[in-house]
Amino acid sequence: MDTDNLDNENTTASGESDEMYEHYRFQVDTGQSLLRIDKYLTNRIEGASRTRIRLAADAGFIQVNGKPVKSNYRVKPCDNIRIMMPYERRGLELVPENIPLNIVFEDDDVIVVDKPAGMVVHPGHGNYSGTLVNALVYHLGLQGKSFDAESERAGLLVHRIDKDTSGLLVVAKNDAAHAKLAKQFFDHTTVRRYTALVWGVFDHREGTVDEYIGRNLQDRMKMTVFPDGEHGKRAITHYRVTEELTYVSLLECRLETGRTHQIRVHMAHLGHPLFNDEHYGGNRILRGTTFSKYKQFVENCFAMLPRQALHAGILGFKHPRTGDDLLFESPVPDDMNDVIRKWRNYGNN
Repeated sequence: MDTDNLDNENTTASGESDEMYEHYRFQVDTGQSLLRIDKYLTNRIEGASRTRIRLAADAGFIQVNGKPVKSNYRVKPCDNIRIMMPYERRGLELVPENIPLNIVFEDDDVIVVDKPAGMVVHPGHGNYSGTLVNALVYHLGLQGKSFDAESERAGLLVHRIDKDTSGLLVVAKNDAAHAKLAKQFFDHTTVRRYTALVWGVFDHREGTVDEYIGRNLQDRMKMTVFPDGEHGKRAITHYRVTEELTYVSLLECRLETGRTHQIRVHMAHLGHPLFNDEHYGGNRILRGTTFSKYKQFVENCFAMLPRQALHAGILGFKHPRTGDDLLFESPVPDDMNDVIRKWRNYGNN
């Protein structure tokens, strides 16, 4: 068996970062004869045309033994191949909608948007309007555009964050910018830091979670950790405790990878679910006392922050045209900040 297809799992529109793309890995068989890599991959990736393979190679998204190659590279026995391609979204019309956007930076190549919690990033099943993409299509004057399955662009976005996560995203305004930004996410050279409020107090102020994440085999709407690596994709989250607030902790989380629900799943795996994260068990009292007054305090906090306490506060990347280092910061939004203040006051009193 010459395929090690660890990274080809489909994802939903609520995913994060790398999930705009299909990922595949192959270990070439020892008996493989010399063969162009575009033909080799077309034979092994269901539904992939040679055009899509060539576009991936042109964008630098095919690596052999850790180095990018062109579509005419001839595979050799024992080659380790990694490829990333945008998901096909044939026939999905991009409908313009005049939705206000909080744009923190824009030029001819990129837009950096500060997304509010509650806004879906990308149109998909059950969310065909009111999304960030619908707003961007209006803002950019892209009326009448639709996704092309043979394009190297999966729309406008290079990455995304969950509906109920607030914070920063970068958007490409042309194909060249899209390819160069996507390559930075592919190579994990971007800076992505999140502020998270989680249940419990940590034994150590800093740590790293390095666990494979994949679809929950019983509930496909959730992700889960697979410790043995048999399923899912490798995911790495670095975290640092910035403040202890009695029964909850404030964290800075730095993503080395960007898997669907990565921070939420990793923190739940550690026994520290995000505060009020309904999907992963954070929407109930996990630490604290049995006093009715405390229960009412927590329920009031839930009401103030009816979502997981997660904010994409820092985003950094190299400008796709100039190569300049860009770094953007978004303040923690009011709903999350108000709850953090309530926990501070609780501890002080």
